[in-house]
Amino acid sequence: MVSDKMRKKVENIRNEIHYHDHKYYVENNPEISDYEYDELMKELKELEERYPTLKTPASPTQRVGGAPLEGFPTAEHRVPMLSLENTYSEEEIREFERRLHRELPGDEEFEYVVELKIDGVSFCLVYEDGLLVSGSTRGDGRRGDEITPNLKTIRTIPLILREKVPGRIEVRGEVYMTRSGFGRVNEEREEEGESLFANPRNAAAGSLKLLDPRVVRERPLDNFIYVWVESTEQEMPPTHMEALETLKKWGFKVSPHLRLFRTVDGVIEYCNEWQEKKEHLDYNVDGMVIKVNSLDQQRHLGSTTKSPRWAIAYKFPAKQATTTIRNILVQVGRTGALTPVAVLDPTPLAGTTITRATLHNEDEIRRKDIRIGDTAIIEKGGDIIPQVVKVLKSRRKGKEKEFFMPTRCPVCGAKVVRLPDEAVARCIGSSCAAQLKEKIAHYAQRQAMDIEGLGDKLIDQLVDKKLLLDIADIYKLDLLALSSLERMGKKSSENLLSQIEKSRQQSLSRLIFALGIRYVGIRGARILAENLPSLEELSKASEETLQAIPEIGPRTAQSVRVFFQEERNRKLLQRLTEYGLRMKEEVEEKKKKASLVGRTFVFTGSLEHYSRQQVETLIERLGARAVSSVSKKLDYVVLGKDPGSKYEKARKLGLRILTEEEFLKIIQDFSAEA
Repeated sequence: MVSDKMRKKVENIRNEIHYHDHKYYVENNPEISDYEYDELMKELKELEERYPTLKTPASPTQRVGGAPLEGFPTAEHRVPMLSLENTYSEEEIREFERRLHRELPGDEEFEYVVELKIDGVSFCLVYEDGLLVSGSTRGDGRRGDEITPNLKTIRTIPLILREKVPGRIEVRGEVYMTRSGFGRVNEEREEEGESLFANPRNAAAGSLKLLDPRVVRERPLDNFIYVWVESTEQEMPPTHMEALETLKKWGFKVSPHLRLFRTVDGVIEYCNEWQEKKEHLDYNVDGMVIKVNSLDQQRHLGSTTKSPRWAIAYKFPAKQATTTIRNILVQVGRTGALTPVAVLDPTPLAGTTITRATLHNEDEIRRKDIRIGDTAIIEKGGDIIPQVVKVLKSRRKGKEKEFFMPTRCPVCGAKVVRLPDEAVARCIGSSCAAQLKEKIAHYAQRQAMDIEGLGDKLIDQLVDKKLLLDIADIYKLDLLALSSLERMGKKSSENLLSQIEKSRQQSLSRLIFALGIRYVGIRGARILAENLPSLEELSKASEETLQAIPEIGPRTAQSVRVFFQEERNRKLLQRLTEYGLRMKEEVEEKKKKASLVGRTFVFTGSLEHYSRQQVETLIERLGARAVSSVSKKLDYVVLGKDPGSKYEKARKLGLRILTEEEFLKIIQDFSAEA
């Protein structure tokens, strides 16, 4: 039994955390330090672990919980989520007012609420007695995906309202990704060799579709609530503006840029004002939303099958200019990606002078038929990055030149490779100066060669002073060279040299990961080293041999093969061999003996005794592996609590299905044998 005193204590800590979440994330006005906040959260987690019956869905600890989802259930919208009719001119806004005068009775007066139109993803939230019970996407307007676990990760969405609100209420809003966060996400994706998001809206939409809320939590997502849809017991205010004020009081994040107008002239002036000011926001705005303020008048005006008659969206015109493409240069990014860039005649656009515009990749150039010497229309994509919209072929004079992507890196001369399923061409040289700092940082990180002390600032100095021209030069560093650097005394230099010496004994799997081969992560490097336990074997393996290894797909196999075919990479590996690094993997004897070697497992549902990561580590030690999909080749399916669709598929295929207790018994038996 849990005492009332303990229940009250846990509830008080929860309420305190909810309060500070709102102050920090919604009001941007924190009252305690990060350390104090972390201590509160730590205390709450410890108490909930000690007294599991006190854990509730609305606890701050539940913003990310449980295993990855296996799919999204369908959510029916009781009130359809309609789209807005778009307008593009001042005259169309005035026509909207004339239509309102025609459709409202007599000479009835009305007010407008004007809001920013956030370029994000629409969603709805349902609360019962003040607790968040479900959240879903717009979908087709009548049914969408229920993505409650993902929406719970957004800290500006309250799990429990700040006041007691009886019954059921539904609100709707827009999830968006910040501009600054968007840049960071794309940098991370480029580093991982993943395709880049085109803009913040696509990034937000892609994030909400992820099946693992733990990944969603890392994305810089935020939201604004823009409408109170319905309520079963709570009386709604008479106007839209008052409704939003009430929602704000309950803890929802509402746009601070709402304005009330009695005349259409004021509406138009406010729209024009934001056409310029929007560039100073950290989120994308592609227009304004104009709504009738009175909820009674909204109900009277009603809706068509597609759009409400009481609201319109005014879309900002794209800011464009005409210029001449004088040249096309190729930039090499930190991960080797080659990006063609148009060199333009200096052109004023949206308050800045544009001299360059990204052309993205070779396919985009071919699709738009862009040539050196063309007259082109440019615009700021998402008001951030200048890009070429199209070229004016009618102005061609016959002297324009086609562009072709180089076959050799313009920085280091290494081979440029473009894999069949990718749009981006890449330099595969391990010693490319454009990539060197990033490659050294990757090589030295803890999961790779674990060279403590070789941080970003020191790497900058070493590369800038040409003490490191490639990764192998790390093993040439000496006390004299290091001690001459800023903030590097004798003691810190000796410590770094000791770490470098220690790294020579790291395993082959760590070395493979440290080399930064595209699509080869920590797990992939371990699998390659287990199946081809020497660098020589790996370097000579054909794509067919590599693809025959479990979990090594065609894209990874091709990337590995391409890496070892590059002469500069082979020379680098030869130097690393000469510096005494381990080029062979010692296969553990118990893995050879264990009878689980080569077996495959799928886990579905929540396990009671171990986390998903822990059980995967357990079976890997015995030579088995965990996979994510069910197929006839699978050996075992392990059922946790609330198993998903994988269980049904496994049952239909007649696969061997284990309870968690049966799985643990097998692990114990095979561990004893090993």
